[in-house]
Amino acid sequence: MLGEIHDVLHEFPELEGKIDEMRASNSAFSELMDSYDTLDAKVRKLEELGTPVADETIEELKKERLLLKDRLYDLLRT
Repeated sequence: MLGEIHDVLHEFPELEGKIDEMRASNSAFSELMDSYDTLDAKVRKLEELGTPVADETIEELKKERLLLKDRLYDLLRT
């Protein structure tokens, strides 16, 4: 669905405290969060503005976003 919210806090609201804690104390986690947020904003902008882009391109961006989210979740579970 176009324009869906995929930010990490929306995806894992039960982990908000841990996300905040790790973002403040773990620079690698914070950098991954920044990368995820940037990529998520790019995907949403492309979707919402209807910017002409190849289907393969948007799908690759979404796959990259999913991989980042999985990495973040793995770090949150430790």
